[in-house]
Amino acid sequence: MPGLIDCHVHVLAVTADLAGQSEWSPNYVAARSSEVLRGMLDRGFTTVRDAAGADHGIAAAVEEGYFRGPRVIFGGKALSQTGGHGDVRGPGRVVHDPHWCCATLSTICDGVSEVRRATRDQVRRGAHHIKLMLSGGVASPTDRVDSVQFSSEEIRAAVEDAEAANRYVLGHAYTSRAINHGLECGVRSIEHGNLMDESSIPLFLEHEAFYVPTLATYSALAEVGRDHGLPEASWRKVFDVLDSGLRALEMAHRAGVKIVYGTDLLGGMHQYQLNEFRIRSQVQPISDIIRGATATAAELLRLEGKIGVVTPGAWADLLVVDGSPLEDVSVMADPERHLKLVVQRGRVVRDRLEASARTLR
Repeated sequence: MPGLIDCHVHVLAVTADLAGQSEWSPNYVAARSSEVLRGMLDRGFTTVRDAAGADHGIAAAVEEGYFRGPRVIFGGKALSQTGGHGDVRGPGRVVHDPHWCCATLSTICDGVSEVRRATRDQVRRGAHHIKLMLSGGVASPTDRVDSVQFSSEEIRAAVEDAEAANRYVLGHAYTSRAINHGLECGVRSIEHGNLMDESSIPLFLEHEAFYVPTLATYSALAEVGRDHGLPEASWRKVFDVLDSGLRALEMAHRAGVKIVYGTDLLGGMHQYQLNEFRIRSQVQPISDIIRGATATAAELLRLEGKIGVVTPGAWADLLVVDGSPLEDVSVMADPERHLKLVVQRGRVVRDRLEASARTLR
C-alpha cells in the first residue's frame, strides 16, 4: 500500500510546553526533532506536512540523509496576531523576540502590511504553504478557544500573496465562526474544526476546501499532556474541544467534505500518531481514513500521482503490512505487530520482514 501522509504535524514541537521551548536553543530543538522524525518514518509516514515550525533546514536535513525521517512539506512559522494562538507570551510577559532564529513555531504580525510582509518572507524562505491562526487554541496562554483572530482584510492579504506565489493558506480554527471567516476569505485547508456546526458544510463544498481533524492530540493531551509539559491552564482548555471532535468529523464525512489525516501531536505524545485511525474509525469507514492519509492528502499537497498512490511514475513510497486494514483497524494502528516494511523513494528504510523470517527459521 502507499506510504502514509500526515498533514498536520509539528516536527519541532519537542515538548508540550511551547512557551518554555521558545527560550531554548534552536540547535537543541532541531537535534531533538530528529527523534520525532525517525519515529514518524518507523510508523509508516513517508511524507508529512508541517503546520508550523519546520523550515528549509529541517526538510533539507531529511532530504540529504542527515536526519532519518519522512519527506517534510514545510510552511515555516505560522502567522499569529498579537495575543493570538501563536503568541506564547503569558499575561505577565511583555517582551516579544521576533527573530526568526528563535525556537518558536509562530511569528506575530498585525495589520495588512505586516501580514503581507510575513507571508512574502515565508515564501522567500521556501514555504510550501502559509499557516494562519484564525482562532484561539489549547496551547496558547491568553486567548479563548472560541475567539476569532485576524480581520478579513488580513486573511485576504495572506491568501492573495500566497496564491500569487502558487502557494495556499491553511487555517487553525475551532468554531464555525472562525472556520467560515477563513473559507469565505479563500483559506484552502481548515485544521481542527472541533466546534464546527452545519453552517460550515456548504462553504467547504462550494470552495472545494479540505478539512484536517486532529483528534489524536486531544485524547493524548487529556490523558498525559501534563506529563509531557502541557501547562495546567492549557490542559483545562483541552476539555473545551475534546468531546466535539468526533461529531464534527461525522458531520463532514456524511456531507462529502474532503477529509485529510492529521494528528497535531506534541513532544513525547508523537507516539500516538496512529491512534487517529482508531478514533476516526468510530464514525468513518477505514477505507476513507486510509484515503485521507494517502490519495486525498496528496491532492491537498498538490502532489497527486507522486505520493499516496501505487502507480507507475510515483515516488515509490510503499508499506508492506501483515493483514487487511479494511477488516481490522489494528493493522494500521499497531505498527509493531503489523507493519513489516517501509520503502521511501524506492529504498527500504525499515525492514521487519527479515526479522520475521529469522523467527520462522
